Amino acid sequence: MNRNDLLLAMTRRQFFRRSTAGVAIGIPALAGLLAQNGYAAGEARDPKTGGLVGFPNFPPKAKRVIFLHQSGAPSQIELFDYKPKLRELHGTELPDSVRNGQRITGMTSGQSSFPVAAPIFKFQQAGKSGVWISELLPHTAKIVDDITIIKTVYTEAINHDPAITFVQTGFQQPGRPSMGSWVSYGLGSDNQNLPAFVVLISQANALNPDQPLFSRLWGNGFLPSKYQGVKFRSSGDPVLYLSNPPGISPTTRRRMLDGIAKLNGMLSHEYGDPEIETRVAQYEMAYRMQTSVPELTDLSNEPASTFELYGEDARKPGTYAANCLLARRLAERGVRFIQLYHRGWDQHNDLPRDIALQCQGVDQASAGLVQDLKQRGMLDDTLVIWGGEFGRTVYCQGKLSATNYGRDHHPRCFTMWMAGGGVKRGCSIGQTDDYCYSIVQDPVHIHDIQATVLNSLGVDHTKLTYKFQGRHFRLTDVAGNVITQALA
Repeated sequence: MNRNDLLLAMTRRQFFRRSTAGVAIGIPALAGLLAQNGYAAGEARDPKTGGLVGFPNFPPKAKRVIFLHQSGAPSQIELFDYKPKLRELHGTELPDSVRNGQRITGMTSGQSSFPVAAPIFKFQQAGKSGVWISELLPHTAKIVDDITIIKTVYTEAINHDPAITFVQTGFQQPGRPSMGSWVSYGLGSDNQNLPAFVVLISQANALNPDQPLFSRLWGNGFLPSKYQGVKFRSSGDPVLYLSNPPGISPTTRRRMLDGIAKLNGMLSHEYGDPEIETRVAQYEMAYRMQTSVPELTDLSNEPASTFELYGEDARKPGTYAANCLLARRLAERGVRFIQLYHRGWDQHNDLPRDIALQCQGVDQASAGLVQDLKQRGMLDDTLVIWGGEFGRTVYCQGKLSATNYGRDHHPRCFTMWMAGGGVKRGCSIGQTDDYCYSIVQDPVHIHDIQATVLNSLGVDHTKLTYKFQGRHFRLTDVAGNVITQALA
């Protein structure tokens, strides 16, 4: 059997596996790193960024997005939505007229009583805007004049997995592309040595690091796999198999990649399969990352003032603070979408104790990131988002005492904030009722948040689509409106 017959007898997967001789095992997982090769048939792409021709649709306010997802659902009642009347209502039964038959989770559906639990923490007005904010967030209080607080976000999901999936993909069921994947698909990358879409998950100071966060939350869904998020690890190689295997020098790796490229080039010339050229480019990206990623994650050149700003936890890999600092460094290097996940906000019991600990772990770093971007002149073209997947109930889950209580899931209203990227500063949007149970003014749906994120990047959310199974899909499904009152 001659060479051509042998190659034809192999599947493409077998060929790539054999041709790499095991050295590049795992590198196909870096398919999301390259944003300008292997496009779907008929797609016109910008040769510089790899983005779709015609995108952005209009001049963008933001070049990049940093999404600080607080997984588990922070209580808006304790943090942002000040309700002084709850002090008078503490311990009273939530009226049926307020609850209005809303479905609740199985964790409180068996309760015979739904007593109102007033927050035990104090609120104070902060900044020139006079926004009310909890004493649990003293550092966030310092940046209220730089952020827009949206108190009336709502969702249809009432449990964590569908709710987080909804926030990240625009659909409650798995299988759709994540927001970062949509952005990478539409706009491409400004840095050819790093992924367009990076994911960071804090571990070291998370109250519940075992809470599930599935990789499909940053997956590509039905988009080509090169648009999936690339998760950076906090120990060892930031990306698996980035380092050379034992006994393989950089020179040897370079020679092997050159040899593979020649073989792939022969097949590409013979069969014209664009996937072959894509694989060559992926190997080259991985080779370039061997230099770019260690430089990115080396914090030794950061001055002491940086750690004073983010907090000493920023010196510890895997902490929320360290990931916020790393997010700024990724943003500086042109990474398009940076997704942070921090777990531990699911406080059904012992909420006063746990939310205080949780805020200690995220407050300074979140505010520090905004301040750092601002002082570097990057806040105007960076959109920062902070928030969870839903809110918490005003009624107590379990036993209510003078000093302790818990709260169940509440999708009807919760709070998120945005900063930079063309949004207003020192602004508060929306109003909830006295029980912080329902929205009475300016409701903001999850699809509205997604439409506004894309708008900040210069993308009309109705135009960024992908045809799959005979239908044109988009991040916002068939809904979504830009939050115009949030725009500067």
